[in-house]
Amino acid sequence: MTAPSCQLYLVSPLDVGDDFPAHLEEALAAAPVAAFQFRVKNVDQHAAARLAAPLQEICTAHGVAFIVNDDMALAKRLHADGVHLGQGDGDPREARRLLGPNAQIGVTCHASRHFAMEAGEAGADYVAFGAFFPTTTKAVEHRAEPEILTWWQGLFELPCVAIGGITPENARTLVDAGADFLAVSGAVWANRDGPAAAARAFAAVLDAQPAD
Repeated sequence: MTAPSCQLYLVSPLDVGDDFPAHLEEALAAAPVAAFQFRVKNVDQHAAARLAAPLQEICTAHGVAFIVNDDMALAKRLHADGVHLGQGDGDPREARRLLGPNAQIGVTCHASRHFAMEAGEAGADYVAFGAFFPTTTKAVEHRAEPEILTWWQGLFELPCVAIGGITPENARTLVDAGADFLAVSGAVWANRDGPAAAARAFAAVLDAQPAD
């Protein structure tokens, strides 16, 4: 089966305890997902590792890449599939040395073409642009326009991720602009009909695009 040209990339809420593993299972069982990013803050590495363990197992069972946000050391400890780095979280070259040649290394580039080109030169496997829309998941300091995705696709083969306030209702604009992945969080985990319904809604948008 040929994968759609744009795929779903789920980002965890900050609270991944209690019932969250069940919510993740629901989402991954409902629709195709390429990757899941484990994103927690202000938690020591031991506690983070305990929280990550059941989520990593669920991702493995569904063939979904497990990516750790910000923390290269935690990614190594967990034998994660990769790490996602913000602009202040370290160099992709360092992550490559630590995690090995097969790790998936992503870099947040906000709305900066310069940051994206630097990340590519440093060996990143994908670059992430955003926020494209208002979001409550994190404070928005940078707003990106869909044109940056089109520009990137026209010049580089490295995949690009769109992030920030993406919903099934506004996702089409980013898919058409050239996003390889849609990184979504609140639109799935806070969906009033549940994460499975949200994942299916995104899948309907992505299935409507022509396959490669």
